[in-house]
Amino acid sequence: QVQLVESGGGLVQAGGSLRLSCAVSGGTFSTYTMGWFRRLPGKEREFVAAISWKGGSTLHADSVRGRFTISRDNAKKTVSLQMNSLKPEDTAVYYCAASTRIGTPRSLDDYNYWGQGTQVTASA
Repeated sequence: QVQLVESGGGLVQAGGSLRLSCAVSGGTFSTYTMGWFRRLPGKEREFVAAISWKGGSTLHADSVRGRFTISRDNAKKTVSLQMNSLKPEDTAVYYCAASTRIGTPRSLDDYNYWGQGTQVTASA
């Protein structure tokens, strides 16, 4: 059974930084495309970033490009999201997800496994 556990969320002032991590157990991590999604208050879950199984390809949503960076460590079976210059509109529950699809998919339906989420709050 594949399990994903996020960590690193919290409260930060606008303009600050946080680093989210996701530890994966079970399955074969190095073959999964990994992604980060978020659910803003009162909205549907949305794509944030994805990274291919070797880390050679990344994709970031327009709203976070240049501020957030996704990375992975296949030896440690972790994927991270470095978030800089946080804005109040980044406040959301952030989810880590794993996909068996190739590339950097951005649709929720393309992901097979999900973590429970971690809260990120950027105060004005």
